[in-house]
Amino acid sequence: MPLRLFRSALCRLTWPALVGLSVLGGCSSTNKASVYQQESFDSDTYSRSFLSPSPDTCEAARRALLSQGYVIDRATPELVNGRKSFQPGGDAHVQIQFYVVCTPASRSGVSTILFVNALQDRYSLRKSNNSATLGVSAIGSVSLPVSSSDDSLVKVASETIPAGAFYDRFFTLVDRYLTLRELEDASDNEALSLSPPRASAGSTAVAPAPVVVPVAPAASGVR
Repeated sequence: MPLRLFRSALCRLTWPALVGLSVLGGCSSTNKASVYQQESFDSDTYSRSFLSPSPDTCEAARRALLSQGYVIDRATPELVNGRKSFQPGGDAHVQIQFYVVCTPASRSGVSTILFVNALQDRYSLRKSNNSATLGVSAIGSVSLPVSSSDDSLVKVASETIPAGAFYDRFFTLVDRYLTLRELEDASDNEALSLSPPRASAGSTAVAPAPVVVPVAPAASGVR
């Protein structure tokens, strides 16, 4: 039987058991879509607009990450980078890298577009065996094998967290800190307006003039 006919007969006989396999002797006719085909670029899925200047928005993002246990690696008026570690299992380790970029939405700078991106890295504990040779000089040139094992974390996966409720919760927390910032500024302005004016440095305070109350003379009479 020719090889081509044999392969065709094999595919027909074993096809029910080969569902879900990508390649087996040329039987599969479907290919997985490439990753880049999932990038539609049709909406701003990783951004949110805020009615506040960029420095205030990035400061609110920094406080939001700090309140959730993130370690801030970098913080400027334009960007914030933070990270947080998780231990879901004894041999597994997960780390989230959070990146925030604050960009003015207009030339006036009164509004900001906040771009966020979170990268999730997965690590697994791997053991590696090491062997060494031990020489004992007292009984001659006898070498004894000595083995040891080292544990190390190895990155096994890395992916960008898709947009969804994860980022919505972050945006809500940023908006809350922006509201608190506005209340703090309003309270400071009110305190300044109620405080008495201070004398400038180098000026001499002038004491108020004493108030003189006239005293009426005692009435005199002839008895």
